[in-house]
Amino acid sequence: MTPRDASQARQPGHGMRAARRAARRCASRTVTLLAVGAVVAATGLAACSKAAPSGSVASTTGAFGEVPAASGTPHAGTLTWAESPGTAPTWILPVTPGANYSTGTINTFQYLMWRPLYWYGNGVRPVAVPSMSLADPPVWTNGDKTVTVHMKTSYRWSDGQPLTAKDALFFLDMARAAVQESGANWGAYTPHLGIPDQVVSASAPNATTLVINLDKAVNPAWFTADGLYYIQPMPAHAWAKASANGPVLDFTNPANAKKIYDFLAKQSGSTSTYATNPLWQVVDGPYRLTQFNNTTGGYTMAPNPKYGGPHSKIVPTLQAVPYTSDTAEFNAVLSHSVDLGYMPLNDVPQMGAVKAAGYHVFGYPGWGFAYANYNFADKTGDFNNIIRQFYIRQALAHLENQPGYIKAFFHGAGGLAYGPVPSVPTSPYTPENALKNPYPYSVSAAAGLLKSHGWHVVPGGASTCAKPGTGPGECGAGIPAGTKISFNVLYASDPVIFGEQVTAWASDAKKVGINISLQSGTFNHVITVADDPGSPKTVNDWAVAVYGGFTDAYYPTTLGIFTTGGSLNGGFYSDPQADKLIHASVTSNNPDAVKAEASYLTRVQPSLFQPNYDIITVWKNNVSGQPAAIEATTQYFLNPELMYLTK
Repeated sequence: MTPRDASQARQPGHGMRAARRAARRCASRTVTLLAVGAVVAATGLAACSKAAPSGSVASTTGAFGEVPAASGTPHAGTLTWAESPGTAPTWILPVTPGANYSTGTINTFQYLMWRPLYWYGNGVRPVAVPSMSLADPPVWTNGDKTVTVHMKTSYRWSDGQPLTAKDALFFLDMARAAVQESGANWGAYTPHLGIPDQVVSASAPNATTLVINLDKAVNPAWFTADGLYYIQPMPAHAWAKASANGPVLDFTNPANAKKIYDFLAKQSGSTSTYATNPLWQVVDGPYRLTQFNNTTGGYTMAPNPKYGGPHSKIVPTLQAVPYTSDTAEFNAVLSHSVDLGYMPLNDVPQMGAVKAAGYHVFGYPGWGFAYANYNFADKTGDFNNIIRQFYIRQALAHLENQPGYIKAFFHGAGGLAYGPVPSVPTSPYTPENALKNPYPYSVSAAAGLLKSHGWHVVPGGASTCAKPGTGPGECGAGIPAGTKISFNVLYASDPVIFGEQVTAWASDAKKVGINISLQSGTFNHVITVADDPGSPKTVNDWAVAVYGGFTDAYYPTTLGIFTTGGSLNGGFYSDPQADKLIHASVTSNNPDAVKAEASYLTRVQPSLFQPNYDIITVWKNNVSGQPAAIEATTQYFLNPELMYLTK
């Protein structure tokens, strides 16, 4: 899983190894994290509910609007695409540092020029797409310690040279050289896990074959989606050198690999030369860069006529148009001055005006989860002992009205999510209990759980533990008689939906005598206080934190998030059974191991999982193409090579 990036609504990579938290912004694809907004107080959802706009799909199934079938006659032209605030690309070399690791740099920029070995994401479905991959499905041998990849022969570099297994090997050696200098040099890196640390040896015995030997057995499904996925073959014949006019070097020599990486990284740091540096003109993707404004982040790309993957009959030129605010972008939509853009969530009530301006509209939740993170180490008011009780977490889940939140706060544009794998989008790894709420909204059910476990429930007051102890009908270990369920929630004030949701949750909790105090702050403040498992000095300053969530891996293990001592386990959750299931997800040969993991975590609720809002794409009526390509924009992928202009 990938933490939601602080400068992006989501990161790419769909893997655990980019170890950076992120908030999600309801208003757009970007995250402006320093803005502070007041939370609208609410005593209940009925007081703040807003009707869904006419013509929308106001449901909790995720879909908002629809994508029509391809139509019209393709014409040559330029497709303008709205770059949302804060998403400008900042790095061009596919070995991307953590500081630059974002969707704006990778998904909608690098991937247009250099494709990953395996392509994932078929429209809104988080699945592999063989037709868009550079290689056939991998073959596993040697007890799942050796993987063999056979490259397709249909792909070539734009200078006419064939794309070979040597180019994939080149990426591996550059990634290894990068992280040997500093782990921060590659945003997809986690020490001792996956690529490159688990790679004992790698070779290209012929032009179409890559063989990788690992230090131990892995789950093939995990390593393919969260390892091989990261490999972006790079043109060794053009890039394996230590200076602009130097000779091509043997990159398999570690000393040479370091020199090559240092040269390429230095060139990548020169954003002003992106469109003129000959290095970056050698591409295997559908586009090559022709213009780049290193001040605004705007850029133009021309179609690569030698691209060997699927594409429309007439591929449009792409022009990325940067916007400084969501308001500016939405005004551009209303004035019909951008071809492919987005609709901020707070502007959904104006969908009629968007359609009147000549646009189609489609929204869908991203593949991932948002959560209110519990702090299992907070001793204030015995919260650590209280939250360890499964029935308490069940009761708190019953107090969350996800359908109501989607209607009231998301204007109907959202999807339900009850665990680390959401109900939408669905994938081969979606467990059954992710499709139907195991703890549906019910204040009476929450009250019943408390009463049946020894609590004296005082609606509107303060419920207390009346039967301490660990036996049936008692409050549980470490909870003294007279203990109250009273705790604080620290939440990021931007986007406002964070505050709206926890305010409604606190209001319903009060109905069963649970008292929640709300404290807002900037995103940076929240993660400083509540998101550093390695620094326990603030561990008793917060009980629950709300700052966003994670983008799921295509193989959606929560390794590191809900594992004991995990680097992303800011709430100090620890459960031996969860650890066992997560370990099996990564090391066993059971392709359904991660489904068992997700099912267990959905049942035991290590955090309060929240609904996902829709990312809403708008496009002019004269833009058409494969519906899946337009749908994929809601998942932060841009495939203009599969689109076309009709007039």
